[in-house]
Amino acid sequence: MKHYFYLIVFVFSVIRANAQSGGDNTYEFLNLSSSARVAAMGGQLVPVKDNDLNLVFGNPALLNPEMSKQLTFSGVGYFADIKYGYAAYAQDFEKYGTFAAGMHYVNYGDFTETDNTGEVLGSFKAAEYSLNLSYARTINNDSAFTVGATLKTIYSSLEDYSSVGMAVDIGANYYFEKALVNLSLVAKNAGRQLTYYRDGNNEPLPFEVELGASKKLAKAPLRLSLVLQNLEKFDLTYKDPAKENETDPITGEVTEEKITFGDKALRHVVLGAEILLSKNFHIRAGYNFRRRNELGVETKMSTVGLSWGLGFRISKFHISYGRATYHLAGASNHFSLSANLSEFYKKAQ
Repeated sequence: MKHYFYLIVFVFSVIRANAQSGGDNTYEFLNLSSSARVAAMGGQLVPVKDNDLNLVFGNPALLNPEMSKQLTFSGVGYFADIKYGYAAYAQDFEKYGTFAAGMHYVNYGDFTETDNTGEVLGSFKAAEYSLNLSYARTINNDSAFTVGATLKTIYSSLEDYSSVGMAVDIGANYYFEKALVNLSLVAKNAGRQLTYYRDGNNEPLPFEVELGASKKLAKAPLRLSLVLQNLEKFDLTYKDPAKENETDPITGEVTEEKITFGDKALRHVVLGAEILLSKNFHIRAGYNFRRRNELGVETKMSTVGLSWGLGFRISKFHISYGRATYHLAGASNHFSLSANLSEFYKKAQ
């Protein structure tokens, strides 16, 4: 019963935080997918507990001793020459729990600086960084229930403007071993700016609450995942101001953009699946309803919102590739590489 008590206390503590939505916050790069596996699974993967250190970025409660001495790197060739990536290392201390340190960054590239007449004055750069320190441990020595936290130190430099901030992620995870079911709850990016881009202009961080569940089939090499994102705010829809005064060409009456309850609910849903063909080869796919609704072109939705990827092992290295379609204009390609350094030590001995 103590496990459920801790979980209930956690739930009621995080939902009291102020609700925020995308586009209204600073440091939005914190929401970018940390790895190729996460990108392939729809961009959100908080309820799967295994030895993948990349998952700790989304839920610190997934950090566990199996990740000890693991080193991981991820890189993305994003849109418009934007590049971002993630690197992390984990170390377990039997008496105290498991720790991890990571760096999440985005480089927006080089920009041409001009005055209001278009005359070129020079160039400038823009980039953002987050240094993450994570910790997790089981409750009362029960390996089924884990809690964790990540402290983020954030630095943003956009031309001559810069900002420093602090944020924290808090997560909880419970594994039902007999049912092969994993449940996770996480509150992300609760914090504030310490210094502002402009004096007195304090901007909110992209706070978010997520609930996830995964189920591995007992007699089939398949694991399914469901993530409910942005639970701090139910209505994530956006009404286009340009359509507010549109009229019916026949009746002349003002037409209102109708958004159903189902549409609002599905924007929180991210679905994922992994086909575990062997320990060394996985096939992944995901579907992000919100991404499809917000970025798809009505006349040709194509594969917007869909994602897929592969994971395989070569010698001592785990390699993953993920591809996520955001728009008809293109998709992002994600690559991850990880290895456990202890395996190299064993060979040397």
